[in-house]
Amino acid sequence: MITASQASIETEKLCRLAPIIPVLVVEDAAIARPLAEALVAGGLPVLEVTLRTKAALDVIREMAQVEGGVVGAGTLLTPKDVTDAVAAGARFGVSPGATDRILDACEAADLPLLPGSATASEAMALLERGYTVQKFFPAEANGGAAALKAIGAPIPQVRFCPTGGVSLKNAPEYLSLSNTLCAGGSWVAPKDLIAKGDWTGIEELAREASQLAV
Repeated sequence: MITASQASIETEKLCRLAPIIPVLVVEDAAIARPLAEALVAGGLPVLEVTLRTKAALDVIREMAQVEGGVVGAGTLLTPKDVTDAVAAGARFGVSPGATDRILDACEAADLPLLPGSATASEAMALLERGYTVQKFFPAEANGGAAALKAIGAPIPQVRFCPTGGVSLKNAPEYLSLSNTLCAGGSWVAPKDLIAKGDWTGIEELAREASQLAV
């Protein structure tokens, strides 16, 4: 059974592997491997597959076999989500918020979790439990980098991965903050390039994102 502090140590390691974690909503497991291979080749090894599609668990299974990649499950909402994600090969989890049931389930399953928080109170509650690495979500809707900077001033113990509305344009502002380890974004795998199977184009977007300064 993993503790909250141990989970944060593991998620911090993952967050430091690249400045951007692709947030992926994939409808077809058949394209999972080439998509993951393109992102990893472009320098983004940590991949978050959101559990928002029927194919998501199969996508995780496929991506888990890609050399050099570390695949996790996003949008964890229930203990069953956690169990299913671990069975599919997820090596970490991400949740939009945090409840005791989700935290308990991830700890019991030895699944490092990046739990979501949007306010100082939520960040403090997670910190009390031992989570020093958290997801700031939804980042832009909650005031963007300015809000994250303000939250970080009185709570310097917590480091964040902002997600939600993060783009190539505003990512540098987030990454410049002392309390930001990395950011999550979907722009590196746009639907139009996925539909065309343009893996070279996705690899180029990933490479551009991988060179953003932290």
